[in-house]
Amino acid sequence: MKMECAIAGKLSSTSSYLVNTRRNGMKRTKLMANHNMFYSSKSMISLPILAHTNPSLKVVTEKLGCPADFGFGELVWPTPGDEIPFWKNKFPSRYASLEAPAEIEKDSNLMHIIHITAEMAPIAKVGGLGDVVTGLARACLSRGHTVDIMLPFYECIQKQEISDLALITTYNSYHDGNWVATNAYHGVVSSIPVIFIEPSNQFFKGKNVYGGSYNELEAYLFFSRACLEWMQVTGVQPDIIHVHEWQIGALPLLYWDMYQSLSLKKPRIVLTIHNMEHYGECRQEQLSKCGLDGSIYASVEKAIDDRTIGHNPERLSLLKGGIVYSNAVVTVSPTYLKETLCSGWLASVLITHRDKYFGILNGIDTVIWNPATDAFLPAKFHAQKPEGKKICKYYIQKGLGLKSEGTVPLVVCITRLVAQKGLHLITHTIKRAEELGGQMILLGNSPVHWVQKDFEDLANLHNKGTSTRILLMYSEELSHMLYAAADIVLVPSIYEPCGLAQMIGMRYGAVPVVRKTGGLADTVFDMDDPSNHEKANGFVFEGIDEGSLNWALDRAFRHFIGSKFCLH
Repeated sequence: MKMECAIAGKLSSTSSYLVNTRRNGMKRTKLMANHNMFYSSKSMISLPILAHTNPSLKVVTEKLGCPADFGFGELVWPTPGDEIPFWKNKFPSRYASLEAPAEIEKDSNLMHIIHITAEMAPIAKVGGLGDVVTGLARACLSRGHTVDIMLPFYECIQKQEISDLALITTYNSYHDGNWVATNAYHGVVSSIPVIFIEPSNQFFKGKNVYGGSYNELEAYLFFSRACLEWMQVTGVQPDIIHVHEWQIGALPLLYWDMYQSLSLKKPRIVLTIHNMEHYGECRQEQLSKCGLDGSIYASVEKAIDDRTIGHNPERLSLLKGGIVYSNAVVTVSPTYLKETLCSGWLASVLITHRDKYFGILNGIDTVIWNPATDAFLPAKFHAQKPEGKKICKYYIQKGLGLKSEGTVPLVVCITRLVAQKGLHLITHTIKRAEELGGQMILLGNSPVHWVQKDFEDLANLHNKGTSTRILLMYSEELSHMLYAAADIVLVPSIYEPCGLAQMIGMRYGAVPVVRKTGGLADTVFDMDDPSNHEKANGFVFEGIDEGSLNWALDRAFRHFIGSKFCLH
């Protein structure tokens, strides 16, 4: 009954918040795809990192058949043998003090929004979740809202990336029969106020965001309650508590069945599901460790994991509980919403709560992802002055030891190496791009040991040549450079709730080749589909086999090699 009263009282403003901030504030602004171009210029352009002195530059660039003065300053290019890889050079700080665009129209109904999340770019980024949380928070700020992010204070966070970090609250929060001493810090990241929660126990200790020696599920149960406990202790009452993914799925339960009957009366809860692959499977006794009675939620109407009905023991799903108990539930594209209503273990609960379930397309932060101002690029560029993109491509080719050919299409794939991303299609593209006379760079790694090992073997096989580089790591700096260098961005996902790579690629002047699924279907429209002529901006395939991929990739190569063209 509490939920019904809450929905009646505030859901209208919650829905307004969702639509205004996600669809408009973080909308897909004019991507560079609107002026997207394949560059097949015969001239080679020197390409490199800014340096103060390089008197030989003019001679070298003229030998390459291009003018030395591109207005980018003096450049020195990297080599594979450099002691420090070019993407590890020191760059100007770009995240600590990013300002939101000033020209954004302010909302009339201003609210206080607190995002609670396991990830935030760039300080605690594993995948797209971190990018979206940061971008959405900045979009809300730009529209005049008061915004905070609450994040675990992971031991691996680089404190130098946080501005004005200070301890603001010391309090106790409950876990497994004990009250744990907890610190709350305040800092600023990418112009966003961030509250870091640091328990005195072992939670969130380790070299990485995930995969520590502690029980992760119990750590996020603790964090969910610790965030609400901090609000109660400090008297902070936001309008919206916006929780993200299964990790924070218990917070709506804690809010409505515990804290709302104490002192937190004002907030309403929004849950965004970025990927339904993980349900937050949880034993009843584990949920009880955060102070709730886990047995109360072991019903189909609440939080029982439908996959375990009839098993011994039956388990709970934190994500399902979050869906039931939140005032509004969002997923990250209209097509993914349709797909999740038709298949998957959560389809029945989503259908039951269809009236509060919204599919709103993600966007990218066009200040962070802006080739005209990107501090990581050797040369800046935009649609009206695209010469810098050629420089970026040549820079990557030189730095990674690829053959320096402007007329050869460069395919880039930046991804986590997990089954969802179409691993067999990625490995096929490595071979196919070479067969077609192109080049390919793969940047990513895998949490799955055997997948990582398979790609290590591929790297040992292909990295000795001059057409392929498989880089099994994560680098924010290198990802920016690769998007800027790419002619084609590959996203062959088996399923993709939204996807950001295709949008970032278009923003940086690359053409996407994608599989038609989820948010990829909502953002990329095939060049050769007459029904989408006005929106055409890439190449799309539907099957999950290599032949279907070839159909799209081969067409992209033909367009690149045969013409110089704009996608409108």
